[in-house]
Amino acid sequence: MDETIYNNPEDSDLSKLRVQELCTQVEDLNMKVEFLNRENGRLEKEVAQLKKENNQLKRPPLFVAAVIDVLEGGEVYLRQQGNNQEYITHSAENLEGELKPGMKVAVNNALSIVRTVDNTFDSRVRVMELEESPSVTFANIGGLKEEIEEVREAVEYPLTRPEVFKKIGVEPPKGILLYGPPGTGKTLIAKAVANQAKATFIRMSGSELVHKFIGEGAQMVRELFALAREKSPSIVFIDEIDAIGSMRTQDGTSGSAEVQRTLMQLLAEMDGFDKRGNIRLMAATNRVDMLDPALLRPGRFDRILEVSLPDEKARLEIIKIHSAKLNMKGVVPEDLLKYTENTTGAEIQAICREAGMIAVRNNAEYVKMQNFIDAAVKVRRKTKSEDIMYI
Repeated sequence: MDETIYNNPEDSDLSKLRVQELCTQVEDLNMKVEFLNRENGRLEKEVAQLKKENNQLKRPPLFVAAVIDVLEGGEVYLRQQGNNQEYITHSAENLEGELKPGMKVAVNNALSIVRTVDNTFDSRVRVMELEESPSVTFANIGGLKEEIEEVREAVEYPLTRPEVFKKIGVEPPKGILLYGPPGTGKTLIAKAVANQAKATFIRMSGSELVHKFIGEGAQMVRELFALAREKSPSIVFIDEIDAIGSMRTQDGTSGSAEVQRTLMQLLAEMDGFDKRGNIRLMAATNRVDMLDPALLRPGRFDRILEVSLPDEKARLEIIKIHSAKLNMKGVVPEDLLKYTENTTGAEIQAICREAGMIAVRNNAEYVKMQNFIDAAVKVRRKTKSEDIMYI
């Protein structure tokens, strides 16, 4: 028999092709297995999530209640929020010793305390907390040295140097009100305090407390001071306080009555039975003549400070501050004083900015004295009221 049949090269080539085909099939199968494993993992996660949601739907809801008092024998006196029903119940063993009057707790259908609940605040109140300090410092404020020192004594020093007040035996002022014409630096001082004081700074406008529905403004005031107490030491700054602090009247309109309810809640928080805690209060207004007398009495605002128009020395400081970054030639700041009479700090800042814009418009390389003169004519007010009723 011919043995060459066993060494046929064609059979060897067919075997190699068959092996390659099998390898390719194995690779395809491995890819399919890997895909199926990923899909199986995804489906397992989805099933677990659905089981979790199903368990939550089956679980009875928990009700929020406030602890009124902790009684002997582990009993707790609660008031349920919403319907104000009061009852006595027992707390879980792991919560004994943790419950205190005023805390919020979660109770089940059997009225048993399950766990404690953290204080929750309106999101509109949360955003009032200043997360990042302003870049403004007291060095950026021209003049107002006496006003700044009084503000720091009333607001900053009690928080940063409390030992000095304790040593002397004096109670620091509870609050300070800044009033004066627009643009004189009231809000700027508040920004500098926020930058300097190592405390939580909560800022808001008085108009933010004016709401449509009954009790909503008062609720925001309560939550505002509750947040300040939780974050103490803290500073609360209310800009344009005349929006809610105007004199109370009896015009009978629902809108006016709601604003007055908000004001009364503010008065209670500022100087009521509950201790305010380590909270300093600042406020600013252009219309101090409109404020309610109850708001101005000592105990609420211990210092009422006027921030008036800058004098000649203060105007020179302001001019130097706002023109420091300008590329100037032939400009003497002292010569600009006569063009800035009866102007505020904001107007002087606008004059310096406008002088730079005029130079840009003329495609100049630097700002000249004439640019400042033209800017002062454009920006400066022609008349200014000397009355306290700033409009």
